[in-house]
Amino acid sequence: MIVTRFAPSPTGGLHRGHAWSAILAHDRARDAGGRFILRIEDIDGNRSRPEHVDTILADLKWLGLHWDALSFQSARLEAYRAALDRLAGMGLLYPCFCTRADIAREVAASLSAPHGPDGPPYPGTCRAIPAAERAQRIRHEAHAWRIDMDAAVARVGPLTWTDERAGAIVANPAPSGDVVLARKDAPASYHLAVTVDDAAQGVSHVIRGADLFVATHIHRLLQALLDLPTPAYHHHPLLADAHGKRLAKRDGAPMLARYRLAGEDGCAFAARLRTDMGLGPPLALPVETIKGDS
Repeated sequence: MIVTRFAPSPTGGLHRGHAWSAILAHDRARDAGGRFILRIEDIDGNRSRPEHVDTILADLKWLGLHWDALSFQSARLEAYRAALDRLAGMGLLYPCFCTRADIAREVAASLSAPHGPDGPPYPGTCRAIPAAERAQRIRHEAHAWRIDMDAAVARVGPLTWTDERAGAIVANPAPSGDVVLARKDAPASYHLAVTVDDAAQGVSHVIRGADLFVATHIHRLLQALLDLPTPAYHHHPLLADAHGKRLAKRDGAPMLARYRLAGEDGCAFAARLRTDMGLGPPLALPVETIKGDS
């Protein structure tokens, strides 16, 4: 059975780009007689708000979308802790006490610092801290948990995953460096939580934006380490505004609530988006965009 999901963070409302992603996942499941899951990724305690959850639910219902299950990541903290404990038992995690300023200084001091897909990766400052010092500092200092990427890659060996638009992909998580799996202010990072949740909820097809294409390399590594299944992936193009700029909450993209509260017909709004869902040729970066407003 095909199982898809839409997994927004309640840190604000939804915009057209979110709507497109939700519609793609919803329609894929419905067309195949499968299940569509709505997962609220609400473990960022500093930014998640209950009122945003209410807005997300209202927006999706306004679009005419219906889900078979609703879950909240905040109810699954024990599952993330178990995954972290398993990785720690393999000797693949280490505590990181660095602040963002510390990391910026380290990167600036290294003229030869390599650049990963999201900029310079973590320089590994805390990786070499002796075990006794780690144990002492953990008791008194805030810390994140990072994966030792080189050790993790060596443990699992070559990996592949499949994107429905780009084809077979050789996993290459190493350029992302020692990514955080549990933040100082959150019990799990996006990478860990989404990987654990997709497996637990039986998601067979992950349909999401092309901005998360590179993250899938990390998720494939975690699947291998934790003996989790690998779903099929479909990374769709991102929507852009009239100036070609990717729609984003932080940039003030128009929220669906604006159209909903203005009395627009949500099902008609969704139908217009569906007419723009021609997915074009196989995925190539930089990501394709659709310009203009609906």
